[in-house]
Amino acid sequence: MRRFGLLGYPLSHSFSQHYFTGKFSREGIRDAVYENFSLPRIEELHAVLKQHSDLRGFNITIPYKKQVLAFLSGYTPAVQQMGACNCVKITNGSLFGYNTDVVGFKQSLQPFLKPHHRNALILGTGGASAAVEFVLKELHIDYRFVSRTAGDDTMRYDELDASVLSSHHLVINTTPLGMYPKTEEYPAIPYQYLTPDHHLYDLVYNPAETQFLAKGKAMGATIQNGEEMLVLQAEESWRIWNSAD
Repeated sequence: MRRFGLLGYPLSHSFSQHYFTGKFSREGIRDAVYENFSLPRIEELHAVLKQHSDLRGFNITIPYKKQVLAFLSGYTPAVQQMGACNCVKITNGSLFGYNTDVVGFKQSLQPFLKPHHRNALILGTGGASAAVEFVLKELHIDYRFVSRTAGDDTMRYDELDASVLSSHHLVINTTPLGMYPKTEEYPAIPYQYLTPDHHLYDLVYNPAETQFLAKGKAMGATIQNGEEMLVLQAEESWRIWNSAD
C-alpha cells in the first residue's frame, strides 16, 4: 500500500483528503491511501517519516510551506526562488520538494484575465503568496503585497484608498481570513472602491463564497474561489508522485 498525505496545522477541514479519497474510489486505485498529518510542530515530521515507511509523498499547507524546506534533500528551481513548497515526493528515503500551487493558480486565473488586469494586490505574505507572486511575474502583471505591517514592497491595509484600488484591478487573498469556521472574517480592504473592472480571487474554498468575495460581488466585481486551484494542484501532485524518477 502506498501512503500519501497532507501536512499542516490545524487540519479540521481537508480538501486534499476528501479529494484524493474520492479520486481513488472513482478511478479504482486500490493500492493507495491519503491521510491527514495534523502536526502542532513541524519537527514532528521526523516521527511521521519514521512511523510510516510506506509514505511516498505528501502535500503541505498552512503554516509549513516555508518551514518544510529544512527537511528536504532537494527542490525545484521554482521552490528555491519562492522559498515555499507544497508538494514533497519521497524516493528511497529522500525528500524532494515541488510547488504545485503555481500550476493550480496560473491555470485557474488565466481564463478570468482581461487586458486591464495589469496590476495586482496580493493580500498576505505567507507561503501561498509566494506561488501567487511567482505566477504574476510569469504573466508580467505588476503587484504589491498588502499586510498588517509595511515593508519595502508591502503596503499596510490602512494605506489602501481609492487611488490604489483604481490602479489595481486584480485583488488576490492568500490569507485564511474567512475560512470555515470563521466565516465572518474578511480582509480589511476598502470594498467601496471596487468596480466591475475588478477581479477578486480568494484562495479560500470553504465557504464557496467568502465575505471577501461577497463584498466584491456586491460592487460588481468578478469573483472566484480557490477550489479549481486546489483540484489542479492536487492532480499535479499526483502526476509528480507517479512520475519516473
